[in-house]
Amino acid sequence: MPEAPKESHKSAEYSVAENNRRKLEFIEDVTKNADEVQKRVLAEILSRNADVEYLKRHGLNGHTDRETFKKIMPVITYEDILPDINRIANGDKSPILCSEPISEFLTSSGTSAGERKVMPTIEEELERRSLLYSLLMPVMSQFVPGLDQGKAMYFLFIKCETKTPEQGSPPGRGGFRLGLFRAIRFLEKHWTLLCHDIRTGTINSLITDPSVREAVMRILKPDPKLADFIESECSKESWQGIITKLWPNTKYIDVIVTGTMSQYIPTLDYYSDGLPLVCTMYASSECYFGVNLNPLCKPSEVSYTLIPTMCYYEFLPVHRNNGLTNSISMPKSLNEKEQQELVDLVDVKLGQEYELVVTTYAGLYRYRVGDVLRVAGFKNNAPQFNFVCRKNVVLSIDTDKTDEVELQNAVRNAVSHLMPFGARLTEYTSYADTTTIPGHYVLYWELSQMGSTPIPPSVFEDCCLTIEESLDNVYRQNRVFEAIGPLEIKIVETGTFDKLMDYAISLGASINQYKTPRCVKFAPIVELLNSRVVSKYFSPKCPKWTTPGLKQWSNIN
Repeated sequence: MPEAPKESHKSAEYSVAENNRRKLEFIEDVTKNADEVQKRVLAEILSRNADVEYLKRHGLNGHTDRETFKKIMPVITYEDILPDINRIANGDKSPILCSEPISEFLTSSGTSAGERKVMPTIEEELERRSLLYSLLMPVMSQFVPGLDQGKAMYFLFIKCETKTPEQGSPPGRGGFRLGLFRAIRFLEKHWTLLCHDIRTGTINSLITDPSVREAVMRILKPDPKLADFIESECSKESWQGIITKLWPNTKYIDVIVTGTMSQYIPTLDYYSDGLPLVCTMYASSECYFGVNLNPLCKPSEVSYTLIPTMCYYEFLPVHRNNGLTNSISMPKSLNEKEQQELVDLVDVKLGQEYELVVTTYAGLYRYRVGDVLRVAGFKNNAPQFNFVCRKNVVLSIDTDKTDEVELQNAVRNAVSHLMPFGARLTEYTSYADTTTIPGHYVLYWELSQMGSTPIPPSVFEDCCLTIEESLDNVYRQNRVFEAIGPLEIKIVETGTFDKLMDYAISLGASINQYKTPRCVKFAPIVELLNSRVVSKYFSPKCPKWTTPGLKQWSNIN
């Protein structure tokens, strides 16, 4: 969230209240007139960029109306414009995608295949993103009174900046804040050093950056009482509720827990003692999109209202495969008929799932973002969406296709076997191992065990089988007919997924945007994971398989 105003005078309080009122009125206005705003946004984008190379290449010829735009311009993916992006990054100053100069490149966290996407943006886009941020405080203030009187703590992780060959600007900060877990783990390892520094009013020599030392020393004074308090809490065997113990006035945690990020909810609940988990906004490297107008809702009920002024939205209907599987089917390229299926913001249907397609002020035209959204409701005439998943994050050996939602649900079912042993799953990823015959699914699990009772191998075998039983009929049919081998769980050392994050960052990913890939393919990542395996287990038998009208199949052994 944006920083709260520092003034505490009545005039300042009035200005905060007035600002909140105006921002909420803005949301009302643009959602009531969503279609008119969208027409204006598209016309603005196309008129400003009428002379750019990309639009000329496709023969738009200065048209700014919605009908001509949809008829002429193709729906594209990142790979379609990668040559143009590379030209810009290599110093081509001509208006290729956008008439405005490219001010910086923003990076996505596309680490499942070991690569990241680089998105060009313009100076004006910063103002537009700031606008979306400015809506968060007024919305939150409706649910948490007195926010402008309090404080917020941010964990901002930075890395060495990189530049394009022509000294282009480095990647900017993104909207994910999953560094929280790393911060807590860091505190678990180093709280004694923190206590020493607070108690003595000094800074540990491990902190070498002069500007950081200078900034901290300006406010750091010896405080033995505070150090004793921190020591008394952090030295306890259990860290349950540590956030509320160290910061007892905390009102909520601002963190992403939608989609497969929901796996972090139990861990967050453990450390925060059940504080509200607030998902405030929906954003990506391509564009910022919307806000959560009911921020204190349950994580499973989070929906985002897309703000019509941010970009021009279109939606590609997503179809679940019929028959024996419920996996998402989304072709990489669209034929003419499929391109005609795209609908506008105000024309989406309640309960339908769509892939998000955007046209932005920074030069993306009918670009497939890769997010699958489900229409949960409406704010006036603007739809509200649940985030479902990212597309194309799948495991596949044969005819099976397991998307990340199916995998997440299967893992959730399996980890219940660990609860009697005081263990919980802290991180996981997966890999389709085709080096064996037949190929099989591999899951890498990192555990945190609070109890002292060892977990028997049979429990992990039960976890393997539970995952297989939770997957769709196509997967289970392939298992029964030996087209897929037994699922394997590999337990990795504590800290393995920190190493994975470090590796992704070394490739240029932003820690503020980093998300653990739920499926890995890049050979160095697989090698890293395999190098830290401490034990491995296989499903002991085939899962049950049924098909309509036929008998149930199960393993005879």
